[in-house]
Amino acid sequence: FSGSFWFVNWTRYFIFKVPDPFYIILGPLAGLVAITAGCNSMTSVTSIFVGIIGAIIAVIVNEVLNRFEIDDVVGAIPVHLFAGIWGTIAVVFTNGDASLGTQLYSIIVVGIFVTVASAIVWFILKATMGIRVSEEDEINGLDMSELGMDAYPEFSKS
Repeated sequence: FSGSFWFVNWTRYFIFKVPDPFYIILGPLAGLVAITAGCNSMTSVTSIFVGIIGAIIAVIVNEVLNRFEIDDVVGAIPVHLFAGIWGTIAVVFTNGDASLGTQLYSIIVVGIFVTVASAIVWFILKATMGIRVSEEDEINGLDMSELGMDAYPEFSKS
């Protein structure tokens, strides 16, 4: 946990020359997610390395998402999807009874289930109450339309 915090902070600093508070949260969360799948078979030292690799993966994936302008404001995709996949694969390195084929099969099965279940939920939401805000609220920003204030006035279009 603390290893991923330290490593990601310094990695981010050396690459981009500025510290980023977002990565102070993203790194440790990704490390924790990465060690979850194999926590029963990892030593303390192993979990540090698996966590650090998970944190690095999360930072890289987050930067790729930013580059493609894919909005993931809480970092759920890098942390839970990619660090989680890494952690599931890392079980093979820490548990002699695990096989790579089984781990990959499990990743695919869970991915299919989550995709289908999410699609059903989003379809129902779209059909019943809608999943978009009005164009006016989109332009004004949801902070203004829902809370009556600008949370980030420096980014306001007005």
